[in-house]
Formats: sequence, structure tokens, C-alpha cells
Amino acid sequence: MSTATKPPLRVVIADDHPLVRSGLRTVLSVAAGIEVVAEASTGAEAVAAARSFEPDVVVMDLQMPETDGIEATRRIMAATPTVALLVLTMFEDDTSVFAAMQAGARGYLLKGAEQDEIVRAIQAAAHGEAIFGPAIAHRLIDYFAHPHGVAAAAFPQLTERENEVLELIAAGHGNAVIARRLVISPKTVANHVSNIFAKLQVADRSEAIVRAREAGLGERR
Repeated sequence: MSTATKPPLRVVIADDHPLVRSGLRTVLSVAAGIEVVAEASTGAEAVAAARSFEPDVVVMDLQMPETDGIEATRRIMAATPTVALLVLTMFEDDTSVFAAMQAGARGYLLKGAEQDEIVRAIQAAAHGEAIFGPAIAHRLIDYFAHPHGVAAAAFPQLTERENEVLELIAAGHGNAVIARRLVISPKTVANHVSNIFAKLQVADRSEAIVRAREAGLGERR
């Protein structure tokens, strides 16, 4: 009685450097149970490849032309939510890590990871596991051991001051009250509010409040 062979994990490689793509393809070509079905050199190509090939995993760099890796990840997850996103990048700062996670990435490795670590990460991501390289795992542990606040975790693209302003907006305070609370001028508050709207891509204060409260902000301060 024959045993059915599992189909290989289908992978798309998205990186703007040909040598990186070639090297990763070589690594994966000798890994059992993995098949590279497409490559992408831009964020837009990565989104298109995910839609066309419906891979199990997209390995995504963050610094990509046309559409960056964060936005490409967001679009892929919106269009093909069954695809697992594994970030493979040089960036290890908190902003990049949390932005990728917020966009829907299931794993985060730094370039320079060992070959077997990359293979294991692809396999883990494909099976629904969250996977992080050692350096990133240590950063996450440190981050949550020394909390920066709910806003910082929910909106890593905002500065510390913008997060403070957003928390007060979510609590229902106007610019004048926020200015007094933070001991800054109303004009400075207005500038922060404009920056917050732009970064969160919201049209007005009401939309900003909705986004903030969905993230758990809004208790009276």
C-alpha cells in the first residue's frame, strides 16, 4: 500500500537584489519539500505573484522599490489571507518589526540567518506558527518586559510624542486640553495631530479616535 506524498510548500521570493534572490533560491532548491514558484523584485510584483501563484509562503524583504515590503505585506494579506508572510531583512529596529507584524507578517528573520534557520522558518510559517530569529525574539522580549505603552505597540509608526497625543485624542480631549496636559503650545498639538492623521491615513479626528479605540486606547486621562 503506497503512502501519498505531501505536495511541496510553494514559496515566492521577494527581494530587489538579484544575488539575494538567486542565493535564496539555491538554498531552497536543495531543501526537501519546498518549491520556489516565483520571484519578485518589487513590492508590486510580490503582490501580483501572491495573487497569481497562491503560494504557501512569501519571503519578503522590507526595502523594496515601488511598494515597500510593509505595504506589500498588507496588500497580500488583504487579497490572499491564507498566504504566510515571512520577513527576511536587514532591519531589526522596533518600528520595522512591529510594522511588519501589524501588517500581517507571521515571521521575521534577519539576513545572515543560517540556511537551515531560513528553511525551518518557512516550514513553521506555512504551518501557522509565529517564528522569529534569535535577535528579533530578544528585542520582543525586551520590548514587552519594558512596556512603552499600548499606543507604541499598536502604532509603531508614530513618535513617542505623537503616541501621547493620540492617547489623549482617544480619551476625547480637544487640542487646548492636550496642550495643557503635555505643556506644549496649541500650534504644536495641531502639528502633531496633522502628522498622526497622515501616518494613520485617516481623514479626521473621528476616524483617528475609532482607530485608537480599536487598539485599546481611550481611557480617560
